Amino acid sequence: MSDIRSSAAEVPEAPKSSFWRSMRIVAWGFLGVRKNSSYREDLGQANPFHLIIAALLGVLLFIGVLLLAVRWAVASA
Repeated sequence: MSDIRSSAAEVPEAPKSSFWRSMRIVAWGFLGVRKNSSYREDLGQANPFHLIIAALLGVLLFIGVLLLAVRWAVASA
C-alpha cells in the first residue's frame, strides 16, 4: 500500500495553462514556424477560452499595426 502512495507522489503534475502560454501559442501561429513536438505539447495543455481571447487580441494588434503603417505611409507621401 505504501508503494502505491509513493509512486503517486512521484508523478510530476502537468503545467497548468496560462493566458501568457496561450498568447505565445497564438504568436507562433501568426509566424507559422513551429516544431511539431512543441505544437502538440502546447496544444495539449491549452485552455480553449484563453486561445480564443489571445487570438482576438492578436488580430486586433495586427490590424492596429497595419493601420499605423498605412497612416505613416500616407503622411510621408
